[in-house]
Amino acid sequence: MSSPPQSVHIVFVPLLAQGHMIPMVDMAQTFASRGAVATIYTTPVNAHRFRTTIDRSSKLGMPIQLVEIPFPCEEVGLPIGYENLDILPSPELLTKFYDAMGKLQEPIEKHLRERTPAPSCIISDKYIFWSSETAQRFGIPRFVFHAMGCFPVLSAHNVKHSDCLDSITSDLEPFEVPGMPKGFKITKAQLPGNSVRRQDFEVFHGKIQEAELAAQGVVLNSFDDLEHGCIEAYQKVIGKRVWCVGPVSLCNKNESDIFRRGNEASSDAEKCMAWLDSMKPRSVIYACLGSLCRLAPSQLMELGRGLGASQQPFVWVIKRGEGDSELENWLMEERFEERVKGRGIVIRGWAPQVAMLSHLAIGGFLTHCGWNSALEGMCSALPMITWPLFSEQFVNEVLVVDILRMGVRVGAKVPVRWGEERKVGILVREDDIARAIHALVSEDEEGEERRKRAAELGEKARQAMQEGGSSHSNVSRVLQYIMAGPTQEAV
Repeated sequence: MSSPPQSVHIVFVPLLAQGHMIPMVDMAQTFASRGAVATIYTTPVNAHRFRTTIDRSSKLGMPIQLVEIPFPCEEVGLPIGYENLDILPSPELLTKFYDAMGKLQEPIEKHLRERTPAPSCIISDKYIFWSSETAQRFGIPRFVFHAMGCFPVLSAHNVKHSDCLDSITSDLEPFEVPGMPKGFKITKAQLPGNSVRRQDFEVFHGKIQEAELAAQGVVLNSFDDLEHGCIEAYQKVIGKRVWCVGPVSLCNKNESDIFRRGNEASSDAEKCMAWLDSMKPRSVIYACLGSLCRLAPSQLMELGRGLGASQQPFVWVIKRGEGDSELENWLMEERFEERVKGRGIVIRGWAPQVAMLSHLAIGGFLTHCGWNSALEGMCSALPMITWPLFSEQFVNEVLVVDILRMGVRVGAKVPVRWGEERKVGILVREDDIARAIHALVSEDEEGEERRKRAAELGEKARQAMQEGGSSHSNVSRVLQYIMAGPTQEAV
């Protein structure tokens, strides 16, 4: 298909959470690189994280724009600057945060009425339910973006629309998820939706479901070879188009953009890249449990002990936030960094994960199985140690370990609910972590097969985004659907 005329204008409205914003910004760049005008709406604090990358793309002639809309913190009773889920210290503030998100609708619509060309389509996060109303007002299609793959999306849909939980008496009793192309078992506790317990979200979830039903299609950050028949199965059960257009992280070609992707990297990260240059190929374990990681300090200390006990070179990324002082005191008292000097390095704050995972020295990835991280590990052809925390991460673990057979479980069995981290305490012990690392780096037949499968999947991920690949072709199909208009079908 030829490039679309620049009158095709796609509006992107992400949820203000790092794991949702990063892939949507990458997706916007993917569509803009094919000639579509892309407008991303966000708020000042969040815009700061992506401004340099978007400005560079714009200067290179890409029709892409980042539009800042003030976030009404004071109006809803939030402290000023609390514009992202990774900043919120407590789940008690979630309702106010989503109320503030809802108040972005009016200024976004006002801005769109003044934009030229007029919008042709909205791609918005599933949580931005009010964008369905916006799309109807402008007479354009709205596509839902799920910040996860089709495997967990289909799993959640099938559980919800079946009676498979009726006979389950325990949260820890494994049950078969129905209707999956490849069957698997999981426990009730490990299902998505168990990470936050709030009654006031019932109305909110009802609106999300209503908006999903009204959408014209679904766009996912995944690729066909990863999904093992889930895309066709999901299209059948929802009766809508499902397009996989990823892994969108591969749209970043510029080294500076890769290093800055998502946020400003800490000074520790720059030193770490130089340190990695001195390490043997595929020798280092990269350990990062995501931007929303809220484990108790005692559990993070156990992770540190496990990394130390493994005797394997490592990079350990620690999120800044609550509990900093406890963890920092422990690091100092244990002289942790001094003891692992030359073998391990600690990064405090934001790390340029894609840049690090693609470094030749990295040989394995200890991950929380967030969808972005799992995909980034796959793109870098890395076997993984899986430590799911919440949301759909336990389902992603099944995909990585049981379906793709390129991972080793660390042994987490139940989610860590936001606000209950200290009550839960330590779920994974030092010995579990060291055991998983030893299994991952093992040179036995199982270890070699795991690395081989990871390498093959990494190659398939790259091919999907190249011209003629499945995701590249799906971007063309989405653009064709938009250009065909509401009364025509795209092939």
